[in-house]
Amino acid sequence: MYPLDLRRSLLSFLLLFGLAAGAQAADPIYTSWFNNLAIKGYDAVAYFTENAPVKGKKQWQLEWRGAQWRFSSAENLDAFRANPEKYAPQYGGYCAWAVAHDKLAGIDPQQFSVVDGKLYLNYNAQVQNKWLAERDKLIIDADRRWPSVLER
Repeated sequence: MYPLDLRRSLLSFLLLFGLAAGAQAADPIYTSWFNNLAIKGYDAVAYFTENAPVKGKKQWQLEWRGAQWRFSSAENLDAFRANPEKYAPQYGGYCAWAVAHDKLAGIDPQQFSVVDGKLYLNYNAQVQNKWLAERDKLIIDADRRWPSVLER
């Protein structure tokens, strides 16, 4: 057993660390804990040009808003570079359904929809189905909550 003073110090440290970690804002672009890839390395432009998720390649990448973005071709890289706001997913690439519910969640790049020229991603197929069932209402809700949800 640890002496009482050491336990108090350890508890104080853990509480302070926990509060500091909880107070930190989320990154504006979703990336996994294991790398800094936006959309898990998928090509943001291909969702528009091919209506499909296409894996990007390391040879065609750039940094934008603190994340690495990969593309499947030099043409797609150039298109994104010229107008990143047009191709970047809504809500920083976080799950659109979660943002609509004032939460943040990761995504499955296979679960997407393009609505009125905007890309929306979702956590998984089940969430995608919920998203599609109420899409228009959820877009309004998510737009209202973005980007303040990053501060929670």
